[in-house]
Amino acid sequence: MATTTKSTDLDFDNIKARLKDYLKKQPQFNAYDFEAAGLSNILDVLAYNSHINALNANFALNESFLSTAQLRSSVVSHAQTLGYEIRSTTSSRAIVNLSLNLTGVPGRPITITLPKGTVFTSSVDGVTYTFRTLEEYSARDNGSGSYVFLTNAASNGIPIFEGVEKTKTFIVGQKDERQIYVIPDDTIDKSTAIVRVYSSVTSSNYTTYFPLSQAVIIDENAKFFSINEVPNGYYELNFGDGTSFGKSPEPGEKIVITYLSSKGAAANNATVFNPNNQIRINGIDYVLTTVTAGESTGGASRQSIESIRQLAPIAYASQKRLVTSLDYKAMIETNFSQVREAAIWSGDQNIPIDYGAVYISLNYAANTAAATKQAIKDAIVNNFTNNLSVMSMTPKFVEPIDVWLSLNVQFNFDPALTGNTAATTEVNVFKFIQNYFNTNLSTFNAVFRKSNLATEIDAFDPSILSTRMDIKVQMRQVIDTSIVNTFDLEYPCKIADPDDVFWRIQSTTFEYKAKVARIQNRLNSNSLSIIDLAGNILLDNVGSYNKATGKVSIVGFKPTRMTNGGNTIRIDVIPAVEGTIKPLRNYILKFEADKSSTSAVVDRQTPSLEITI
Repeated sequence: MATTTKSTDLDFDNIKARLKDYLKKQPQFNAYDFEAAGLSNILDVLAYNSHINALNANFALNESFLSTAQLRSSVVSHAQTLGYEIRSTTSSRAIVNLSLNLTGVPGRPITITLPKGTVFTSSVDGVTYTFRTLEEYSARDNGSGSYVFLTNAASNGIPIFEGVEKTKTFIVGQKDERQIYVIPDDTIDKSTAIVRVYSSVTSSNYTTYFPLSQAVIIDENAKFFSINEVPNGYYELNFGDGTSFGKSPEPGEKIVITYLSSKGAAANNATVFNPNNQIRINGIDYVLTTVTAGESTGGASRQSIESIRQLAPIAYASQKRLVTSLDYKAMIETNFSQVREAAIWSGDQNIPIDYGAVYISLNYAANTAAATKQAIKDAIVNNFTNNLSVMSMTPKFVEPIDVWLSLNVQFNFDPALTGNTAATTEVNVFKFIQNYFNTNLSTFNAVFRKSNLATEIDAFDPSILSTRMDIKVQMRQVIDTSIVNTFDLEYPCKIADPDDVFWRIQSTTFEYKAKVARIQNRLNSNSLSIIDLAGNILLDNVGSYNKATGKVSIVGFKPTRMTNGGNTIRIDVIPAVEGTIKPLRNYILKFEADKSSTSAVVDRQTPSLEITI
């Protein structure tokens, strides 16, 4: 039977060997020396050609599907075919309070307008960035010459956006030609784009077009635009054709697009903003007073390939409507760069059941200002859920709930297998666990599995022979010492049965009746008491816990003060099953570094030579 060469086998040497085997079986070549220079070179060419063709075929096939494509241009093209709008670079945004003091200034106006495009500068790591307002804001004299600038919603939190304002102008050509308007800038923040269409090159009258993502009803006269990424990384401005998504500019008209060219995430964490502009009143310039209400956050580079690959199919399935939880998730994570992730669940999955509601929990980027969080929630409701969700569904926002895991890790350590000491290895393992939580947990729906972490620790260093760990689950509650506190904590696990030796519930310390004490369950009981450090019961009943539901109830708790200097009590529980901690809904698992530890037990497994005399 003849040996055939498989072109999909990409190994060069294997292809050449198969060619030799095939030729050796042919009668006319059975006496040939296939290692001779001439034939060997010919076989090299044939094998190389087959190798390259197979690679090209493999690469081309991979690029034909969204799930396997590697090139950004291919992933973008597939996502756009599904109707998915890819997020561009996003400007970092800060919240500032702006005011002007004109006390004693004669003839001061009643109202002062802060113009759009007012510029501020700030530095991050020694690099200066430019921020600006995107709207006009006004302030009224309070009667004594103090002016505070407010938004249309009467808030004193003024948003400013990082970026340099740029303008691109196009002249509309003949209708029988496909009009292509390319914006040669890969740093554009699409969300800041403003498109105006002038009736002629010299006209000052214009019509404003709006982003297609804001469209609710589209007819032949609707005026919308879209900006899409093209294969070379630039962006293309598109209009409708009178039917697909509205009216298209007419030949001879002028299109002017202004936008912010952004540095993305590099401008995050700016805290001090200095105004470049002064306000002129009666011929005299006055400096704005600027107070930072929220440092800059939300800046991001354009959407990554993996994010596009994950969200595009979900967005396509939603078909621009909000029905399932995945529809809400795709909408939020696509349109709001400040949101790291979203957890969505329906009212019938909530505790307690709340029919007709959809619950939304948002995990924001670090240091996102409270005003920014509220603006995002308002935008979700006003721009999306009110227009796209199913009738009678009411969105309700809830905050993420942090659940902290404290780990007592012990590992057998053979010093002969490493150059590090036991103490150094303990520190390294502790840092490894912290990184493990940051990488694999600290997000919605991330499950902690004890066996997975133990396996990772065993593989971390050859000197670690085995690992064991004890786990406690902690939740936290803010306490007001001026009132009697009653609250429930619902843990994402069952709690261990009461025991006659070991406690199952224990809190951090606080001061109660002039003594340092803690909340702790009584042995062989699910009742909770306040017990001082000497073991004396100061309050017999301060609540209880339900081992099956993981619910801890505290009733009538009024400490004098919290000994940790804050206003938060931390309550640890022993889980019934340590192997798996599986959070639901808006729970996020985090690492409790303050109460975790790593310790090495020296275990010399390497045999040593013994000399007998």
